[in-house]
Amino acid sequence: MPIKRFLLLFFFLTPFWTQAQINISGQIVNEEDREPLLFAQVALFEAGSENTITYTQSDENGKFTLDTKSGNYDIRVFLIGYENKKLENLAINEDKDLGQIALVSEQEELDEVVVQSSTIPMRTDVEGIVITPEQNLANVGGTLLDILRNTPSISVSDDGSISLRGSSGTNVLINGRNSSLTQNLDQIPASAIEQIKVINNPNARYDAEAEGGVINIILKKGENMGTHGGVELTYGTRNRLNTGARVNHTTAKYSVYAGYNYRDWKGQGERTTFREIYEDNEILNQTNQSNENSQNHNFNYGADYYFGKNVLSYQGVYNTGDDYENNTLYSNLSDGITDDLILQYVRRNIESESDDGYDNALIYERTFDDKNRELKISANNSYQNQYKIQNIDIFRNATEPLPENLNGQERAFTDEKRYTTVIQADYVHPINENVKLEMGLKSTFRKFDNDYQYYQFSESENDFVENTDISNHFLYKDQIHAAYFIYSRTSEKFDFTLGTRAEQTNVEGLLYNTNELNEQNYLNLFPSVQALYKLDDENSFKFTYSRRIDRPTAWRLNPFPDITDSLSVRRGNPNLQPEMIDSFELGHMVNFENASLTTNLFYRYVDGVLDYITMVEDGISYQQPENLNSGQSYGLEFIGIADITPWWNLNGSISLFQSRVDGSNLGEEFVSKGFAWNSKLTTDFKLPLDLTLQLVGDYESPEIEAQGRDFARYSMDATLLKNFLEDKLSLSVSVRDVFNTRNFGGYNQSDDFYQEFRAEWESRIALFSARYNF
Repeated sequence: MPIKRFLLLFFFLTPFWTQAQINISGQIVNEEDREPLLFAQVALFEAGSENTITYTQSDENGKFTLDTKSGNYDIRVFLIGYENKKLENLAINEDKDLGQIALVSEQEELDEVVVQSSTIPMRTDVEGIVITPEQNLANVGGTLLDILRNTPSISVSDDGSISLRGSSGTNVLINGRNSSLTQNLDQIPASAIEQIKVINNPNARYDAEAEGGVINIILKKGENMGTHGGVELTYGTRNRLNTGARVNHTTAKYSVYAGYNYRDWKGQGERTTFREIYEDNEILNQTNQSNENSQNHNFNYGADYYFGKNVLSYQGVYNTGDDYENNTLYSNLSDGITDDLILQYVRRNIESESDDGYDNALIYERTFDDKNRELKISANNSYQNQYKIQNIDIFRNATEPLPENLNGQERAFTDEKRYTTVIQADYVHPINENVKLEMGLKSTFRKFDNDYQYYQFSESENDFVENTDISNHFLYKDQIHAAYFIYSRTSEKFDFTLGTRAEQTNVEGLLYNTNELNEQNYLNLFPSVQALYKLDDENSFKFTYSRRIDRPTAWRLNPFPDITDSLSVRRGNPNLQPEMIDSFELGHMVNFENASLTTNLFYRYVDGVLDYITMVEDGISYQQPENLNSGQSYGLEFIGIADITPWWNLNGSISLFQSRVDGSNLGEEFVSKGFAWNSKLTTDFKLPLDLTLQLVGDYESPEIEAQGRDFARYSMDATLLKNFLEDKLSLSVSVRDVFNTRNFGGYNQSDDFYQEFRAEWESRIALFSARYNF
């Protein structure tokens, strides 16, 4: 009897045991050419619910397998760049092969990708350039500024300021949002960046801020199903170190991610200045030698939660660090005719700076049955604090900073805080398959609080005494309230968008020392046009126009002087007005089998252009910003991408432009014009032994300013890479600025003086990097 019962129990339980052995298989392919798609995310749900049973991803042949028990299920397939696929209410009672599941490529309106090669770190579209930093080996171990230095149309000066097609006014965003963290781009590691988009002529969806356009920094987060991550280590000459790690876990219901980077960077440099004052026959020669050490920690983290047709996301960034710098300035002022010495001194400035900041954003997104309908609401708050201590020793009538020559001491404390809060809502509503409307509201609140305290040592009091004529406390606040509306229409041959953005600006600047309050309030309308004509499968033409504004920054408005060098003083101007810009672009994009070429004609007119003007008074040069009458620039740009052979590809750009600055409102000497051009080239070679060699070169010709020109700049980087363990592990060796030519310089000239500077930083460095992804 027991044996019969056991056999009977076995007979009934067998189906339940075998249910655990049921598997569902299939292959994910591209609907257009039926080619297999790897890394597609395949998730199994209970039929008609949001409860995830299991998930996997397709292999290199597009195939997948899911293990489950019998029942009714929905299957969903996700892959970036393709429309989501859903198979509903499948009755699974035994092993089932679903065969080929075809995904349809998304065709984003006005976002035509020119070339699809995964080995090329750049592509172009109707709006501008999209950069994938990880595919450019020259960025390994670097920062965001290193990426921008290798980006077409962008120039980075020695102080980290950015110009786009010759314009220094750019609006830098993080994940599409304004953030205080953009004040120090050298603290954001290259390894934390997923993508950069450069938009020369943004439409009404974007802020009208900035003459040159928008640079949008997209930080990495989790995307692939499952648990993934990576670690990396970079070590270089002068014991430079950059190390980091990242991890993400993603399911069909939620995703979480986090990354950390530590950077210990050292450098040294030298800056020389020559100035001749004609009337006084005075000649100034200065040499500033500097050593710097920077140690920074950077964290980025976030989570996404999916419920129904809703996504709730949190994105966060936190960084903290310390900078140490030692500057020694040697000054020699002499008579230009007799060569007699007028003044000689050494000024040593030892400074330390602590930085910390954060950016927090909460984002809600709603999807609809119509995939072209979208709702997104976000709120973010960011904060950046810089606290700097300067200890200055002065050695008058001396050539060396020796203790016995010390005869003056100064101290300075700078406490600078920046706050940015943004609340934004965007809605996209399709009228039909060809027409859609976009609209949105945005309010930005910014505050800049700079408290500078300056002390001089008093021998009579044997202590440091504050000099209230130099100490200053400046508070800057602004509010920008915006609304926009965009009408888009697409057809087989012709796409276009028409948009208008209204911005109400309220600015308030308070100088506590004098209780002087400066207020500005103004309303502006900013129209935009984008059009794309597709002549055939290979050729398309684009036209874009936008009206923009460049508001003076807090630093430019603060009237108090920076007297780091008592003979060369920099100060702000509280009476500055914003620039108003009209920007036009006409382009042609052509696709070949393994290459593409984008040609852009551009023209920009600036009313009330902001530029720094140098004046000499009593032997001291004062540099301050002024509003000039106007500025114009027009030019031609070529951007090419090509897979020349299976082992050789390259991408590059060349921009040529003519500029004119009219500052005749200040004097005829402030009228200047000239021609300039720049070029950047990146090329990869696949060598034997599975090695990859990448060379990156750039050249920037002299460029005009209101009173002079910048000098030409050029350099080349080289990197050798080898992958191991099915490309999970990569090792690389790189040399930045191979020929040690990356330096900066320029001159200013008027009827009264000539001034020239040259800066050489330690830019030729060697780096060894290791990266492992899992």
